[in-house]
Amino acid sequence: MSYIGRFAPSPTGPLHAGSLVAALASWLDARAHHGRWLVRIEDVDGPRCQPGADTAILRQLAACGLVSDGPVLWQSQRGAAYQTALEQLQAHGLAYPCACTRKAIATAQAARGQAHQRHHEWVYPGTCRPEHGGLHGQPARAWRLHVEACTRRLHWPAVQHWTDRRLGPQQQDVATDVGDFVLRRADGLWAYQLAVVVDDAAQGITHIVRGEDLTDNTARQRLLQAALGLPHPQYLHTPLVRGPDGEKLSKQHGAPALVLDTPAQALAALNTAAAVLGLPVNSTATTVAQALAHWVPAWAGSLQCRATHTR
Repeated sequence: MSYIGRFAPSPTGPLHAGSLVAALASWLDARAHHGRWLVRIEDVDGPRCQPGADTAILRQLAACGLVSDGPVLWQSQRGAAYQTALEQLQAHGLAYPCACTRKAIATAQAARGQAHQRHHEWVYPGTCRPEHGGLHGQPARAWRLHVEACTRRLHWPAVQHWTDRRLGPQQQDVATDVGDFVLRRADGLWAYQLAVVVDDAAQGITHIVRGEDLTDNTARQRLLQAALGLPHPQYLHTPLVRGPDGEKLSKQHGAPALVLDTPAQALAALNTAAAVLGLPVNSTATTVAQALAHWVPAWAGSLQCRATHTR
């Protein structure tokens, strides 16, 4: 199987230190496997995207020697493919319309004594499932995946098990931990989970390397891949860069944009990212190209160590 990896930033702002860690790791993983590395701009959530951030990100990546091995894909141009996938799920009874607001979901779950976890959505209680009466006369707001129908009709286990190439064995019960998740939002925009799964398959992605904060998405995406008859990539989730308060460094938490105007600045940023990944800094490397060439075999060696420890 030929290796195809990807880096898929959301253009809600320029790259910061945390996103460069994921970009570098995914690029190194592709090079260590003698594979291809693609870039996808995940601008499906248009209202959150900053004008010009996509081109700024591509310039930043290029300054760091990270250039896509194929055409860059923009999710905002992929609506027809997402619609086709939704219709496939509808045709097999695996998706249904939902009239619930976030407030209604929160109220229903609070009434059941369901605790709300920080940084997590409320687990959907299945209010609008067809077997529960459907929309109850209310207008449809969104479309959801019918998780129970997927597990029943696809003979897919209720508890998802997979092995992360860095974190080792993982599991999640999508039905109880997430519930029926959104495929198309109430505002008409496509949900992240559906767009990612459809695009990974369209680009032939075999290996996904991304930040550890996205580990929780894996079970949902594997279930969607099964529902759509798509292959399952391998996953590796990288360490996060955290701020002084211990929170993940992100654009939402005010992470500063990387300044990569000179080769020296790009090299310094890459050295910082490499340190987060546990890679040795080559003090003799004076260019970005030299540093990247030094890290490829180091990454390949770390992969062998991980494989030994996760068996």
